[in-house]
Amino acid sequence: MNWGSAGEFLAMGGYGLYVWGSFGVCALALAMEPILVRKRRSDILRSLRRERMAEEMETQ
Repeated sequence: MNWGSAGEFLAMGGYGLYVWGSFGVCALALAMEPILVRKRRSDILRSLRRERMAEEMETQ
């Protein structure tokens, strides 16, 4: 496809909202994934530390 201007490129033949919205949602998902993985990891490590401390308290 050939676009005559930047406005035509962004409009994408009338499908610009769908195209750019899809790119935005995908970019947001890709940006959020490492943040959520880091949070899940820290939650799991915190839970494991609590379990270990509880076991140590039971054996004493």
